[in-house]
Amino acid sequence: TDGGQTWSDNAPVNLFTNMQGSKTPNLILKQNYPNPFNPSTNISYELPYDANVTLKVYDAAGREVANLVSSYQTTGNHTVRFDASGLSSGVYFYKLFVQQGASSITKVNKMILTK
Repeated sequence: TDGGQTWSDNAPVNLFTNMQGSKTPNLILKQNYPNPFNPSTNISYELPYDANVTLKVYDAAGREVANLVSSYQTTGNHTVRFDASGLSSGVYFYKLFVQQGASSITKVNKMILTK
């Protein structure tokens, strides 16, 4: 028994469309530029909606070495400059965490610091 519920064969509504019917753009985390870099680089990303954003840098061992962004940001392109003059040469990772309501997205990219 289905408990008296009504069933339909209609296709589900796509919740990821805007008023014009096109799909919502994805969150984009771009490769830092320049890469490899010394001593600073730019990290760019594109937000498809207003959201709480955290951008952190980690070393190869997974230790946090910098917290670049921790704020509410609006839709659009954003660029953050990362100065690694106090760090040693090596591979680092930058992680973008975006949260809107109950949903969240995390993206990670690798970068190389050469001195």
